[in-house]
Amino acid sequence: MDIRLSGITKESIVDGPGLRLVVFTQGCPHKCPGCHNPDTHDINGGYSTDAESLFRYIVEIATRNKLLKGITFSGGEPFLQAEPLSLLAKQLKSLGLHIVTYSGFTFEQLAAMAIKRKSVGNLLEQTDLLIDGLYQATERDLGLAFRGSRNQRLVDVKATLSAGRVIIWEDSSQKLWTYGNK
Repeated sequence: MDIRLSGITKESIVDGPGLRLVVFTQGCPHKCPGCHNPDTHDINGGYSTDAESLFRYIVEIATRNKLLKGITFSGGEPFLQAEPLSLLAKQLKSLGLHIVTYSGFTFEQLAAMAIKRKSVGNLLEQTDLLIDGLYQATERDLGLAFRGSRNQRLVDVKATLSAGRVIIWEDSSQKLWTYGNK
């Protein structure tokens, strides 16, 4: 099964908790003004790879880098490719890797979509931390952990699915820095 990618970053500390490998998917319907990944918008851009090759590549990187704690699916819009990403996420989780998925859709929108598209629900279920919501330039805040605007949420997916309501992920490192404060 193929996945359309924009690129891969082998090490990131800004795309989720801990050191992560980031998979940037290609194609995004949101096209948020001010998006920091506008090259990922064109659904026909980037390049195609098969999920199994991508899995082997990630395993190779994770084997060499013992500090790697997780994988982040960013974009573009990962939920446009929910089926191959959910299968990839399941394999990666079996290796003990933490999964973060970014989406311009909210958790509630994704849950509604999952009724018709089982693969959306599958990717949600494999995601540990969902960073949801459109980027809004008027809500931009450079001091937020893992997101660009205040409207975006860090959703603890497992807790949310268990509780039946959105549970915000809590971590003492969420506030990365505050300009003007010591």
